[in-house]
Amino acid sequence: PSPPPPYPSGPVRAPSRSRSLTVLPVRNRNRSLSIRSKKDDGSTTGSTATKATPRHRFTMSSLRGMQQPELSRKLYKLIKSENHAIGAYELAGRERGSIATQLSEWGEATNDDAISDVSDKLGVLMSEIGEQEDLFAQSLEDYRGILKQIRNTESSVQPSRDHKAKVSDEIAKLKYKEPQSTKIVQLEQELVRAEAQSLVAEAQLTNITRQKFKEAYDVHFAAIIERAEKQALLAKHARAVLNLLDDAPIVPGESHPEYEGVEPGRNILNAAEDELRAWRPTCAPIASNAGHLGAGAMPASSAVPAGAG
Repeated sequence: PSPPPPYPSGPVRAPSRSRSLTVLPVRNRNRSLSIRSKKDDGSTTGSTATKATPRHRFTMSSLRGMQQPELSRKLYKLIKSENHAIGAYELAGRERGSIATQLSEWGEATNDDAISDVSDKLGVLMSEIGEQEDLFAQSLEDYRGILKQIRNTESSVQPSRDHKAKVSDEIAKLKYKEPQSTKIVQLEQELVRAEAQSLVAEAQLTNITRQKFKEAYDVHFAAIIERAEKQALLAKHARAVLNLLDDAPIVPGESHPEYEGVEPGRNILNAAEDELRAWRPTCAPIASNAGHLGAGAMPASSAVPAGAG
């Protein structure tokens, strides 16, 4: 039998907006600086956002997991667990957007100009914080896709291991039962070929595992840093909006001074969006020699060992 073919790269994924070293485009400025729904546009708000159909539906994954080769079973389980985690991040983002809308609508219903304006602007920022969860989930999808390349390579190596073990077992049985059998020589020659093929397959597995493991978790941790920094940026501006609210107590019959935070609040939202647009990754890049990997998951300058074909 011939050695397992090099792992195909598969279909090219569209780059996530939240990929490592990729700067996100920022949407139109602050969505009119308000999160409140237009009463006549027929749009849905509130808890209806949480009822959207999730992208990760139930499948026969448990059955497929049992059918996975032993070598790839653990990574298959990890990838499936990450799929559930991604669904949770997506749900958290939708819930955060729904809560932001509810906060804004509650503030409007208080008939307090200051509370109404501050709650609406906080809703804008909280909704954007929720949006970062969805962008984070997109990066995790990219990370999962890279891990799948390791899993698929593990699956392709399993037959080579199994064949080598099977031939070794047959030789051992014959030497015990029929030590003079001429078939032993044939099996030993086949074992030499199987070991050569296994040598190539194991080298491919090692090279792809190291390269893709490093690449996958580079994407993963860069996405965590990006989400954290952007959410911290938004939260700091939300606290600045909160400072516009005068919470000094009043006595019966007295009124608070006229609220003058509309324009300062608008400036805070504009500053938040400008900073979000200007955000750039500052973490040190992960060093990689993956560029030296050539065809067949082998170093570009090396040759395949003799007998591998």
